[in-house]
Amino acid sequence: MELIATIIITAASVLLFGYWFRYTCMLILSAKTNRDFVREVAAFNELNFGGVQVALEAATPDLERLRAALDSDFAVLSRMMEQTKHLTIDDAAIEQRMLQMHYKASRMWFNLVGRLSSSTGRRALEDMSSVVAHFANLMGERVAAAA
Repeated sequence: MELIATIIITAASVLLFGYWFRYTCMLILSAKTNRDFVREVAAFNELNFGGVQVALEAATPDLERLRAALDSDFAVLSRMMEQTKHLTIDDAAIEQRMLQMHYKASRMWFNLVGRLSSSTGRRALEDMSSVVAHFANLMGERVAAAA
């Protein structure tokens, strides 16, 4: 009986932590900044996430191609953020790490379930795209602050 209670409590704790983590990431992503740098950073660095967001609204997008485009953008922005972290005092380092983990968890969810269900795949790609857009805006803020 104790083993069953332990398993139930552990499972409930993991589920509650997962819910808290996702909710916190959604709150971070919904926060608005004074100036939106997303389009400028995307155009300057030839990022594809804007096109991915538009393509997700199409009737039958190629989800695998869109995932690859987001992965490429994420890799570019991650490198840029690593190279420019000295430009600002970063009070939000924990938030950035959480969003990186959220992106990776969404990609894993896409790989596990998104290929079986188009709607689930779209939602995972939308989450991934939101993280990439947030990081693009963060890069714009860093460059503007350094200028």
